[in-house]
Amino acid sequence: MSPNLYDDKITSSHREKIDPLEQLEIELLLEALYRHYGFDFRDYVLASIRRRIWHRNDAEKLLTISGLQEKILHDRSTMKRLIADFSINVTEMFRDPSFFLAFRTNIVPLLQDYACIRIWHAGCSTGEEVYSMAILMYEEGLHHKTRYYATDMDADIIEEAKRRAFLLDKLPAYSHNYAQSGGRRSFSDYYSIENDRAVLHPFLADSIVFAQHNLAVDQSFNEFHVIICRNVMIYFNKALQNRVHTLFHESLCLSGFLGLGHKESIAYTSHSALYKEMDANEKLYRKIK
Repeated sequence: MSPNLYDDKITSSHREKIDPLEQLEIELLLEALYRHYGFDFRDYVLASIRRRIWHRNDAEKLLTISGLQEKILHDRSTMKRLIADFSINVTEMFRDPSFFLAFRTNIVPLLQDYACIRIWHAGCSTGEEVYSMAILMYEEGLHHKTRYYATDMDADIIEEAKRRAFLLDKLPAYSHNYAQSGGRRSFSDYYSIENDRAVLHPFLADSIVFAQHNLAVDQSFNEFHVIICRNVMIYFNKALQNRVHTLFHESLCLSGFLGLGHKESIAYTSHSALYKEMDANEKLYRKIK
């Protein structure tokens, strides 16, 4: 699925220019979603969130956003479908392999002497990237002393991640990514085939803690040596981006590492002076103060 599935496609009946009444309806819908269910999308980029609302409106055969608000407040299943629309669950094993290669080359040597290592994957989606990190750390001899924390705001997605399974048609791409990321073995060493799925070996999940966590409202829950949050903050407005950067800075130990997505950066934020750039292309940073 494209990360911009709903951003790039909007029915012709919905104008790109938002009028004041429609904006009010959106604000009321997001406020209702936050106050009744605790999901906070009020600081997401308006144009992006608007398109996903209209996608759900069309799917529910509703004429107004106010109608959608009424339905989500009285029908939890509709709310869950809307949350799924808001969640951008685009991921794969060793996604952007150059990032994992850079982490293996530039960051792993600096972690070798740690007695224990805590890595937080924020916005983990269905878990492919945290499992990729577990494979990487296993190959580098660090898996036995690493604890991984994988969080997402969507409880259903977390449950899917725990299953460690993916469709067989993804294997060629995943194997290619693994090789490009500097993998030292065959990707097939890490999974078995069960019916129509490839299931990752259980030992990869033994040190992973999956939990529900919302970057928009929740606080830090541990101190970490590494935080990975890739292609999540591009959907946040500046205020929410700043909140999340503050959360990450507070959660990282001194000299800890932060990994962002290719379209994200610590530059031009209020936190830029607090980090040293480790890899400009792969958006890897080290906390220096």
